[in-house]
Amino acid sequence: MAATTTINPESAGFNPATKTFHSLRPPIHLPQEDAPISVVDYVLSIRSASRWPDSTAALIDSATGQRIPYSDLLKRHKSLSYYLQHVLKLSRHDVALVICPNCVQVPILYLSLLSIGVVVSPGNPVSTGSEFARLVELSGPTIAFATSSTAYKLPKLRLGTILVDSPEFESMMTHTFDLDLNLGLGPTQPSQSDVAAILYSSGTTGRIKGVMLTHRNLIGVVALCRSSAVAAGERASPAVLLYTVPLFHVFGFIYSLKSVALMETVVMMPRFGLDGMLKAVEEFGVTDVAMAPPVVVAMVKPGSSERYDLSSLKSLVVGAAPLGKDVIAAFKAKFPAVELAQGYGLTELTGPVSRVLGPKESKKWGSVGRLYGLLEARIVDPETRYVGDPEGTIDNMVINEWLRTGDLCYFDDQGFLYVLDRLKELIKYNGYQVAPAELEQLLQSHPCVADAAVIPYPDEEAGQLPFACVVRRPGCILDERSVMEFVAKQVAPYKKIRRVAFVNSIPKSPAGKILRKDLRKMVLAPLLTTSSSKL
Repeated sequence: MAATTTINPESAGFNPATKTFHSLRPPIHLPQEDAPISVVDYVLSIRSASRWPDSTAALIDSATGQRIPYSDLLKRHKSLSYYLQHVLKLSRHDVALVICPNCVQVPILYLSLLSIGVVVSPGNPVSTGSEFARLVELSGPTIAFATSSTAYKLPKLRLGTILVDSPEFESMMTHTFDLDLNLGLGPTQPSQSDVAAILYSSGTTGRIKGVMLTHRNLIGVVALCRSSAVAAGERASPAVLLYTVPLFHVFGFIYSLKSVALMETVVMMPRFGLDGMLKAVEEFGVTDVAMAPPVVVAMVKPGSSERYDLSSLKSLVVGAAPLGKDVIAAFKAKFPAVELAQGYGLTELTGPVSRVLGPKESKKWGSVGRLYGLLEARIVDPETRYVGDPEGTIDNMVINEWLRTGDLCYFDDQGFLYVLDRLKELIKYNGYQVAPAELEQLLQSHPCVADAAVIPYPDEEAGQLPFACVVRRPGCILDERSVMEFVAKQVAPYKKIRRVAFVNSIPKSPAGKILRKDLRKMVLAPLLTTSSSKL
């Protein structure tokens, strides 16, 4: 990664001696490392200090309208924890595979498993049987929690599979146990250094990998979220959040914990659809939505949201991929009263790294905000050498306790971070490096483009050509030449789109990241096979 702006040490938090960017946010205070506390203990200790009553809705099912108040959530958590530990005999360090769509049962399940020291290993419910076999190989679970629509894809585990949408699971959460006699966890009390969760990388460029996160990792992130909420100021009523991000992704996983800590009301959508989301905002008075960039792109298209009352909406938190300035401009023109806050994070860092906070910072279009209070960062040369230190190579994922992100980034002179693209995804055209994300953002601003992705096309002379895969909006007439001309007017010559293919959809991960290897297989393989046969 390379710095692309002159840094003012005083305003950007940059230390020239160590070549390190330090957070400009208030410091974050964590429990002592040896304190016997789990992430659930920490979450509930923050919640107990909230000024909102226990009658506040904790979870709402957008499909059925079912509401679970915090008083009920706590009872369900305690009952389920007891059942898992004393009936199913789950114990500290056991691993539980959780294969469920977003539903009100999952946050309660997470709390219960984590509280007794069981490692939570959530996976994508639309994965195939072979992909689930890979998850089992990585994490070694003893039990699985699934739904009636996903359980059939799972291999047999020692303690079997429990269906969270069954009457039996409902009974586990609501059965009246003699909890006062012996609910103490005793030797099963998890420590901060215990692994709490195994989350999986998106696998957008390679084989999926499991990331182990400790209770202290999660405590740190909940503390960051709490600090952000304090900085935003007190609300007149509890926030009402709508999750469009899946709970098995680090974004959703962390949100499921921080929402309990902050006593937010969470609206769950079992299946995402733009109309369903907008209807839920109107019906439940949603104030905040967590989403990926494709949802923002869809919201700004003409006719997408005009028939819904979205007056309750205060902010959107956007992550998982860069959001173009053209899309931001279109969003602000259409929803001037809604704060659009971008953030940046990695599964390997337990989620958030930086985020835009407040109306003033949200005016820094294109930025993913300033570093959170517990974090430091360095910008290094993309040719595997530290800036100013030719001996400091970074060939490995972790170098001298620094995590190499693989993202092309820069800080401005006020300490705001900008993410341009993934280094591995840069297109090498005649020696120039072309960022697909920049071209994708331009394409998505075209009124006749519903979605787009840019991938490299092999070329003997240039090395690689920027190749656009475009989804037309229904009813629009759009050809290859008009797409190339639209982009050419707005970029340097080496960034021009050289080839175009029209597709029905762009393959993406549940978090909204483009699955480029799948797209290359879908679009390029037939073209390259045809070219080879002609030769």
